[in-house]
Amino acid sequence: MLYGKKECCLCDEAMEVLLKVDAVVSFDLEKIDISDNPELLAEFGIKIPVVFVDGVQVFKYRVNEGRLLALLRAEC
Repeated sequence: MLYGKKECCLCDEAMEVLLKVDAVVSFDLEKIDISDNPELLAEFGIKIPVVFVDGVQVFKYRVNEGRLLALLRAEC
Protein backbone atom coordinates (compact mmCIF):
# COMPACT_ATOMS: atom_id res chain seq x y z
CA MET A 1 0.00 0.00 0.00
CA LEU A 2 1.34 3.41 -0.98
CA TYR A 3 0.28 6.49 0.96
CA GLY A 4 0.91 9.69 -0.96
CA LYS A 5 -0.78 12.54 -2.74
CA LYS A 6 -1.09 14.11 -6.16
CA GLU A 7 1.66 16.31 -7.51
CA CYS A 8 4.27 14.63 -5.32
CA CYS A 9 7.37 13.74 -7.36
CA LEU A 10 8.62 11.29 -4.72
CA CYS A 11 5.22 9.58 -4.75
CA ASP A 12 5.41 9.27 -8.53
CA GLU A 13 8.92 7.79 -8.28
CA ALA A 14 7.77 5.33 -5.61
CA MET A 15 4.84 4.24 -7.79
CA GLU A 16 7.20 3.63 -10.72
CA VAL A 17 9.34 1.33 -8.58
CA LEU A 18 6.28 -0.45 -7.20
CA LEU A 19 4.92 -1.07 -10.70
CA LYS A 20 8.32 -2.30 -11.88
CA VAL A 21 8.53 -4.75 -8.98
CA ASP A 22 4.90 -5.82 -9.48
CA ALA A 23 5.82 -6.92 -13.01
CA VAL A 24 8.39 -9.32 -11.51
CA VAL A 25 6.63 -10.43 -8.31
CA SER A 26 2.90 -9.83 -8.51
CA PHE A 27 1.30 -8.25 -5.45
CA ASP A 28 -1.82 -6.25 -4.59
CA LEU A 29 -0.97 -2.60 -5.06
CA GLU A 30 -3.21 0.06 -3.56
CA LYS A 31 -2.53 3.78 -3.66
CA ILE A 32 -4.14 5.95 -0.99
CA ASP A 33 -4.31 9.72 -1.53
CA ILE A 34 -3.94 11.30 1.90
CA SER A 35 -5.03 14.76 0.69
CA ASP A 36 -8.73 14.18 1.37
CA ASN A 37 -8.33 12.35 4.67
CA PRO A 38 -7.57 14.59 7.67
CA GLU A 39 -6.44 11.65 9.83
CA LEU A 40 -3.97 10.35 7.25
CA LEU A 41 -2.81 13.86 6.46
CA ALA A 42 -2.11 14.44 10.16
CA GLU A 43 -0.31 11.09 10.46
CA PHE A 44 1.84 11.27 7.33
CA GLY A 45 1.80 14.96 6.36
CA ILE A 46 4.99 15.65 4.45
CA LYS A 47 6.49 12.25 5.35
CA ILE A 48 5.36 10.75 2.05
CA PRO A 49 5.45 8.52 0.19
CA VAL A 50 5.05 5.76 2.74
CA VAL A 51 4.85 2.12 1.69
CA PHE A 52 3.38 -0.68 3.77
CA VAL A 53 3.67 -4.41 3.11
CA ASP A 54 1.23 -6.58 5.05
CA GLY A 55 0.44 -3.70 7.41
CA VAL A 56 4.10 -2.98 8.22
CA GLN A 57 5.75 0.26 7.13
CA VAL A 58 8.75 -0.70 5.02
CA PHE A 59 9.67 2.52 3.20
CA LYS A 60 9.39 6.27 3.67
CA TYR A 61 10.35 8.83 1.02
CA ARG A 62 12.13 6.35 -1.30
CA VAL A 63 11.48 2.74 -2.27
CA ASN A 64 14.47 0.44 -2.62
CA GLU A 65 13.68 -1.92 -5.49
CA GLY A 66 16.03 -4.71 -4.37
CA ARG A 67 14.82 -4.63 -0.78
CA LEU A 68 11.18 -4.66 -1.88
CA LEU A 69 11.81 -7.65 -4.14
CA ALA A 70 13.48 -9.49 -1.25
CA LEU A 71 10.58 -8.68 1.08
CA LEU A 72 7.98 -9.89 -1.37
CA ARG A 73 9.88 -13.04 -2.31
CA ALA A 74 10.32 -13.91 1.37
CA GLU A 75 6.52 -13.89 1.75
CA CYS A 76 6.00 -16.50 -1.00
